[in-house]
Amino acid sequence: MTPNPIKGTKNHFRKIIIQNITNYNSPYGGLKGLMVLIQIQQIKTAQILLLSASTLATQLQKSCTVLSFVDADDLIIEREKELESFLTTNHLTEIKIVVCSIKTNTLYSVCEKLDALFLFIQLPETGSKSIRTALSACRDLRIPYVLYKDTFTSLDLKKVILPIGFLEEEMEKAQFAAAFGRFCNSEVKMLLANDYGSKAAANADKMKSLFDKFNFGYTLDKATRDSFKVEVEAIQVAENEQAGIIIVSASRDYGLDDILFGPKEYHVVKKSPVPVLLVNPRGDLYSLCD
Repeated sequence: MTPNPIKGTKNHFRKIIIQNITNYNSPYGGLKGLMVLIQIQQIKTAQILLLSASTLATQLQKSCTVLSFVDADDLIIEREKELESFLTTNHLTEIKIVVCSIKTNTLYSVCEKLDALFLFIQLPETGSKSIRTALSACRDLRIPYVLYKDTFTSLDLKKVILPIGFLEEEMEKAQFAAAFGRFCNSEVKMLLANDYGSKAAANADKMKSLFDKFNFGYTLDKATRDSFKVEVEAIQVAENEQAGIIIVSASRDYGLDDILFGPKEYHVVKKSPVPVLLVNPRGDLYSLCD
């Protein structure tokens, strides 16, 4: 079914207003399917983020959608018009629009309903509170996400840094590193934790087995730090190698130190001069052994 033209905009804009998530299946329902989703906080400073996410969506052969939350339903139309104007001005009219009320939707519910593949979240401010708030909103997500600072330049995926520790959930990062290698021609630089045990090395071997199925370049280097600090070392490696992104597993559980001082992913995001792709451990993928 062809959607009606949007009054005051070009016909090739496609949008959906989610006042209530149950209204998703509308005439504008072309959004269903895997997509790159972008949550923006401040429209005026979102140009580089939107361009970066749109480019990635094109490389992955997926659609691209901008998401904006408003405090009340009566603000939806105004926000819609702002987004349409901004996208038109910046020649990004292929990006779809989702505007919904924060009172009846959560970030998790929208991502699930739209079947998003990647999530970019704009970080106009990079203070501790802003990063912690964003991380808290993402704790239940089942998709990878990037907290994209307004200070970042355009996303460059020529080289990807993949720190590897001993935890079993490290393997979940491999599929996304492989996607960058396959579709974005990225070189994946694996950074193996300097552990006494063999679990991190076993994870690296499994990742190599996956990567060998596809035609992209990767290297494996040993870090100087162990699994507890390898992500911190990855920040310096990314700077030295002029890499465009670091892929990090988020914490499965928070201990007391994480609650008081922030989890490891908070410190990596705060310190990193390049975007960090975070992957939440999926508890439903693991089971206890006898």
